[in-house]
Amino acid sequence: MTNIFFRRLYGAIRCFPLGVLCALFLNSQALGSDWNNWLAIQISQHPDVRAAKERWQGTNANADAMKQPIYNPELSAGADRNGDDNNYAVGLQQTIDLWDRRTVNVKQAAHLKTAAMHTYKQQVLDKTAEVVAALVQWHSANLAARIAKAQQAQFYSMLELLDTRQKSGDLGTVDAELTFLSLSQQITQVAEVESSLLQAEVRLRELLPKWTKSRGGLPESFWPSTIPVSNDERLRLHPLVASTEAAWRSLKENTESARRAAKADPTFGINAGRDGGDSLVGLTVSVPLHVRNDFTAETRLAQSLELEAEATWIATFQKQRVDWDAARASWKRYEYHLKAWEDLLANRVENSEKLLERQWQSGDLSTPNYLSALNQRTESLLAGIELEKQAQLALTEALYQSGQLTTLIQPVN
Repeated sequence: MTNIFFRRLYGAIRCFPLGVLCALFLNSQALGSDWNNWLAIQISQHPDVRAAKERWQGTNANADAMKQPIYNPELSAGADRNGDDNNYAVGLQQTIDLWDRRTVNVKQAAHLKTAAMHTYKQQVLDKTAEVVAALVQWHSANLAARIAKAQQAQFYSMLELLDTRQKSGDLGTVDAELTFLSLSQQITQVAEVESSLLQAEVRLRELLPKWTKSRGGLPESFWPSTIPVSNDERLRLHPLVASTEAAWRSLKENTESARRAAKADPTFGINAGRDGGDSLVGLTVSVPLHVRNDFTAETRLAQSLELEAEATWIATFQKQRVDWDAARASWKRYEYHLKAWEDLLANRVENSEKLLERQWQSGDLSTPNYLSALNQRTESLLAGIELEKQAQLALTEALYQSGQLTTLIQPVN
């Protein structure tokens, strides 16, 4: 995002009584190189992000449990007394994973971990988009409030000059009344923009408790100059798409696991002991007979869940492509109109204030026309601020839809 607009804009308002605005802006944009790192830390410490990270760790623990062997050995022991004989028996048996379900479970667990990781990344992306949008809103509201208050101060200065000119007979009372009316309108406008600024600050402090006004908004270096066009490779890397794909592949392995679970696994056992004074050693083999329940319903359920997940992944993939391209196109249009605004108005606005004042003081411009021109000039400045804000919000949305926002601000672990 170019800063040409703001350089021109602050050049345009430097003739206002609050000409220090330009220095304040430059200070807010010349932030240290640690700004992004500070923001990354703040996002990573947000309760929503910390909760998402714990959910990710919990899913990883569950996936690790799935990778363990399916069956544990069973130990049995018994003793009895028959007359003068003390009888006892000790046995050990183990069910064999004959159809190698564990290998399938290991693959499923890997996909679950991948899905959980990308789900966490998507939640971080969501929070980052909230924070960036809030910073853009605050910066715009702060700039609009300063311009509105600058014009208010100019009207007060104008009233003092009018009072002097009235006493000398240069102007009538109508000019002063018109200025009073314009000032009353300006007071209302200042109240509105200050209220918007206060709301933006409250929102920022909710998202970033350690944020202060001195830290300001996003540095100009934060914004990238380009956003790539979507393609299949980039889309599959998007956390939302990647998480749904991994979830589908996990359920695909789950279907295979259900098929293998429908097959019987044998259990082998060995027993040793004494019975009536004689030593006994025995081997046992048992195989469950799936005659009353063949577990095909479980397999059909797993297949349905797999097909549902596949359809969700395809739908997410297609929707993300549309959202990515639409957001990028929207940002391009805002950039185009912002450039057009700069070319059309910025240079003219820069010198208009002094020109208007000279013409008014010389009598070539009436007070009503002078007040109207000042208001139009301010409206032009505010329109430029609003257009720049919308362009940055559109860029934020494009970065969000393309997944690039997390590469600009990567929360630390």
